[in-house]
Amino acid sequence: MIGKNIYAFSLLLAMTLSLKAQESKTWNTFVQQKKKNQETTLPDFSYAGYHRGEKSIPNAQYKIFDVTDFGAKANDNKSDRKAFIKAIRAAEKNGSGIIFFPEGKFLLQEKNDDIHPILISGNKIVLRGSGSGENGTKLFFANDLPPKDPKKLWTCPYFIEFSAKGKDQYISDITNNLKKGEKTVKLSSTKGLKKGQWIYIYLSNTSEKLVEHEMCGCHVDDKWLSIKKKKGIHIKEFHQIKSIKGNKVEFYEPVMHRVESKYNWKLYTFASSEEVGIEDIAFEGNWKDNFVHHKNPLHDGGYSAVKMGRLVNSYMRRCSFHNFNRIAHVAGSANVSVVNCVITGTPGHSSIGASASSRVFLGKIDDQSSQWHAPGVASTTMGTVLWRVRYTEKTSFESHASQPRATLFDCVEGGFFLGRAGGARQNLPNHMEDLILWNFKETDSAEENFEFWSSKTWFWKLLPPTIVGFHGAGTTFNASQVKVDESHGTPVKPESLYEEQLKLRLGKLPQWVKELKKIEFK
Repeated sequence: MIGKNIYAFSLLLAMTLSLKAQESKTWNTFVQQKKKNQETTLPDFSYAGYHRGEKSIPNAQYKIFDVTDFGAKANDNKSDRKAFIKAIRAAEKNGSGIIFFPEGKFLLQEKNDDIHPILISGNKIVLRGSGSGENGTKLFFANDLPPKDPKKLWTCPYFIEFSAKGKDQYISDITNNLKKGEKTVKLSSTKGLKKGQWIYIYLSNTSEKLVEHEMCGCHVDDKWLSIKKKKGIHIKEFHQIKSIKGNKVEFYEPVMHRVESKYNWKLYTFASSEEVGIEDIAFEGNWKDNFVHHKNPLHDGGYSAVKMGRLVNSYMRRCSFHNFNRIAHVAGSANVSVVNCVITGTPGHSSIGASASSRVFLGKIDDQSSQWHAPGVASTTMGTVLWRVRYTEKTSFESHASQPRATLFDCVEGGFFLGRAGGARQNLPNHMEDLILWNFKETDSAEENFEFWSSKTWFWKLLPPTIVGFHGAGTTFNASQVKVDESHGTPVKPESLYEEQLKLRLGKLPQWVKELKKIEFK
């Protein structure tokens, strides 16, 4: 009997040990490639987020512009929109400012209010509330905004929109080739450039040879007009200039896509605002219908909360969103962090996402509302990290076409099924190369032989991803449609690819990551 018990215990222990996370071979390969200064098979996502992850989001100390000093009054059932706009203009004129909301409910889109978005531009502008909890600051939007073009369902503006003044300027074609991970371009002219300036490198080329290479053997449908006829391969990567020496320009961040000068890569200046923030605010909309995808402009975006456009080194944190059908959108920006935000209320169209941006960090986002499109990416977004994000089993991970690349779903938890990746048919595929799923936990029902390049529908087309440590429900993948499928069913070490890459680059894990990691979903 004792022998049998020892045998049973030994077998149980062996089974337990076998289920423990093993160190990833994919990770070890990345480390060795870094040591040898080789081009890495995994993208380096460690430069994502506010100031490339190297600094904590600050407690800004700019001049305070209290909305109550401009005529706003909490809880009086009167519109506070005009007072809010006056405070914004005063902060913009000052060159910086904290637009402060004390405790209470403020009304920003009442029946007789202007039906245009509230626009904010300028550097160092922070919207600060008194907390997103029960006794904090609530910004309420009672009425929807109409579309700019009723025939185009996606043209409803956001209630609050950040942008920047100025125009982008073409500087020069890029005259050298770069591997992934390199930082220095050569130009025919550097006139108009300076250290610390933000720029972007740009490619739009319909070369059949280039398209074939970028598609990694996947077929281009004749109805994909954007990649086939209009823009071709379309890439936009934002960078900050570290130094200029002669005709050489060095960036702080490595390129995440190879640059081949023969395809006519170009460099432009980037008109942007920096050090913009949104914090400690509860946003509340009035969206209460049963959502129908693409029914009309109201359903697709009549209640859209915040658009963060043309921003660099900016952030949103500790905010909540209730009853919106589009939550928040980081558009045409770089190194923006959106962290510790909660979404509740009536399900709608889309959650928090990034489009046409570089190195956006979406961390500790809890989408409890089951938006049709979960947190994700769209357009020429490059280097986005979704870190420890959670959404419900009723929705699926999102990639919204128009050529996003190099996206990391890192320790993400939620549904995983065909049918929710968006984007117009002409803008397919849904995702290009370097989609990485790292320790993804699936919470819906299991599927067998799951396809990333669907044979069942035209709208689910993702180039073969790298998948490491996928676990949860028990879904299996079509092996021919996956670049890597390591440790399927069991998480791996390191638990978080972003954390480990950042630690490898900086020598230690920054304190802000440790603190954010401690926050638990309720």
